[in-house]
Amino acid sequence: MDNGCGLKAEILNLGGIIRRLIFKGTDVVLARENVHDCYIDDAYMGALIGRTANRINGGEFILNGKKYTLAKNDSGVSCLHGGNIGFNKKIWTVTASDSAEPQLVLETSAADGEEGYPGNVNVKVTYTLTKENSIKIHYEGTTDADTLLNMTNHAYFNLNGCGNIDNHTLWLDANFFTPSGTDCMPTGEVLSVKNTPFDFTEAKKIGSGFSAGDRQIDQFGGYDHNFALNGIGFRKTASLTGDITKIKMDMYTDLPGVQIYTCNFIDPDAVYKDGAKYDKHYAVCLETQSFPDSIHFPHFPSAILRKGQKYDTVTEYKFSKDN
Repeated sequence: MDNGCGLKAEILNLGGIIRRLIFKGTDVVLARENVHDCYIDDAYMGALIGRTANRINGGEFILNGKKYTLAKNDSGVSCLHGGNIGFNKKIWTVTASDSAEPQLVLETSAADGEEGYPGNVNVKVTYTLTKENSIKIHYEGTTDADTLLNMTNHAYFNLNGCGNIDNHTLWLDANFFTPSGTDCMPTGEVLSVKNTPFDFTEAKKIGSGFSAGDRQIDQFGGYDHNFALNGIGFRKTASLTGDITKIKMDMYTDLPGVQIYTCNFIDPDAVYKDGAKYDKHYAVCLETQSFPDSIHFPHFPSAILRKGQKYDTVTEYKFSKDN
């Protein structure tokens, strides 16, 4: 895909993976080398995530009085990113449109009981490269029975193209975050970011928090936390800037949360595209979402999709660069 204005994308029908995202000559996403490596990738690089992004504690939940058991594919403790065969491992049906704003429409389904979830679900994701140099991701879904649906994309962004992201600057319109236990599961608390390393309401370097001595950060070797985004509706919620290229990425979404993950765990010996070598803190993910494990916390925004309702949400990443 090429918008003719400086933004190009390479997207796989396997998992809807964004394998390349090139803005004015800089590839701003990390990825694996080939289809096999993408399929076995446990870092979910660039992939569409579903049915539910993030974790479900204990790999089980109760909906409408019935208990559902999911795969415990996260250290045998919780269900992560949809289970053993999530949307990231599906071969999606693809329709391409090579217009002024090129689009790629991907569709797939999940059967009732697949990965333990109730309901036959049909989902569609539309990638659009806009003339404003953004990649817009439109998620849609329907179900014939009450279920959970909470999709995201797991792109690993590095706006310098390589190296660590310690000096990337992040602004995040979030006054609160949800802390996690050592198992990376939310505790149910919603805490203020004020006077903590989680305060990005004024832009600052991401790496400043790595050595702040905060227990929440130390236990994961970096950020791996859900932030409660301010406001409602489709709005600008984040800005990320590369210190070397000066590429800026503004994020817009209509969702209530975003998981900030700073590539704390990565296999340095895995095969990555173009022979690249990746290491800890070589990228940052901005995964828009409902809150993790929300099925177990009624005060969290719900990820329940009811029969007859439509799942319909948009996230957009817009790129710019000062000349």
